Amino acid sequence: MTLQIKSIEQYHEVYKKSVDDPEGFWAEQAETFLWHQKWHTVLKNDFTTPDVRWFEGGKLNITENCLDRHIATKGDQTAILWESNEAYEPSIKYTYKQLLAEVNKCANALKKQGVKKGDRICFYMPMIPQVAIAMLACARIGAIHSVVFAGFSANALADRIKDSECKMVICSDYNRRGPKNIPVKEVVDDAIAMGCDSVEKVLVYQTTGGKVKWNADLDLWWHETVDGMSPECAAESMDAEDMLFILYTSGSTGKPKGVVHTCGGYMVYTCYSFKNVFQYQDGDVYWCTADVGWITGHSYIIYGPLLAGATTMMFEGVPGHPDAGRFWHVCEKHRVNQFYTAPTAIRALMAAGWHEPEKYDLSSLRVIGSVGEPINEEAWHWYDDKLGRGHAQL
Repeated sequence: MTLQIKSIEQYHEVYKKSVDDPEGFWAEQAETFLWHQKWHTVLKNDFTTPDVRWFEGGKLNITENCLDRHIATKGDQTAILWESNEAYEPSIKYTYKQLLAEVNKCANALKKQGVKKGDRICFYMPMIPQVAIAMLACARIGAIHSVVFAGFSANALADRIKDSECKMVICSDYNRRGPKNIPVKEVVDDAIAMGCDSVEKVLVYQTTGGKVKWNADLDLWWHETVDGMSPECAAESMDAEDMLFILYTSGSTGKPKGVVHTCGGYMVYTCYSFKNVFQYQDGDVYWCTADVGWITGHSYIIYGPLLAGATTMMFEGVPGHPDAGRFWHVCEKHRVNQFYTAPTAIRALMAAGWHEPEKYDLSSLRVIGSVGEPINEEAWHWYDDKLGRGHAQL
């Protein structure tokens, strides 16, 4: 398995090795994964072009490393633990066996709709297990997923669909976000009407059963398209430098730019950083509160944890719904060991309930993290004091 650093002395030793011999160091990490064919060159980099390539000549499928290789030892372990927007609804768990079966069913459904290796698939979905299932299904068959945060406008969505020439859009009927049901399918319809001529099908997951406009030539229900498919699907063999996904920048400083991540290097580094930053141990419950519309969600909700054989939590809702204690209730309920959130959420929860965390048993927390922007000093101290309580690493 991927090397996990346990002490500051070991960190300095490993860091020196990575600097002195980066090719040898990263080859050692890569050896722990399943490869269809081993690479002939670990690293080729030209920062003037720029052109950086990892594990050239290697062939793999990242989903075999996220799922298949864990089945023998962790098949019945929870892979994804999902908490609904509504606190009264039961949690949903997918074991590694169940998740693999669902990914394969979705992969077979995509292939039946004509999706093939190299096709781009746009996502505009809430934080539900099906977004992870469908992303992994794309990777299973070599399609390239492009996830758009499901709070962006129809214009922003259309720009991203057109730029990457997406063949399909996968969405939900509505997005349950706090007390609101946001009409996701309606936004997708509006975006497609803006000249997204590459889109051949829209796959819709029913979250609320609310009313939607329906185009029988274009739209497909998830439950009619995916649920009856075979749970067996061979993984497509991918070159290490084949595209895994495209993720667009926010567009706040100009036209959104599609950032490409490829299969091999992303797999090795994401697993390595997950295990070492969060010090995940077998049996832990890890929770990152990000949205999969951002790189943190890709790397540290889905790919990193699953590559490491972890139990990763997905949360559909927002921090303050139904009250300021929702995050802390979930941490207590599931005995969360690693908690990773954003300074914006921390500041909002400080304002909503300064002493709220004190009402909950947070003794299971060993690591608490902050991501997305620099954290201000007041928020840092509140986070450390109210959640860390002197026993959690920040």
